[in-house]
Amino acid sequence: MSDPNQNGGTWTLLTGHGHVLVEIARSPEARIRDISPVVGLTERSVQAIVADLEAAGYLTRTRTGRRVVYTVNRDSLFRHSAQDGHRVGPFLDILAATGTETTSGPEDSAEAGPGHT
Repeated sequence: MSDPNQNGGTWTLLTGHGHVLVEIARSPEARIRDISPVVGLTERSVQAIVADLEAAGYLTRTRTGRRVVYTVNRDSLFRHSAQDGHRVGPFLDILAATGTETTSGPEDSAEAGPGHT
């Protein structure tokens, strides 16, 4: 894999909101201070994004003692018309995977048929 800065700048495919939502899906008990360095945003920015995501119904916050636990609403729809009707759950399944899970594609399936190894 090549360095992203080498091939066209420093932009990323996901917005800050996308990065924060993926990280919360990955670690629902993570604190804002834990999320901030992972997504490359200040704690204040992450707090604002979490508030946006909660207001839009993408997640809920539940206090458990002194901690906050997040629950992602996987049935929430993408906000852009290009993804009209698509839910965020399957997207998060892919991006929140830690790398220890394996997925089977057609090449791993008995349904792949003859000629597929």
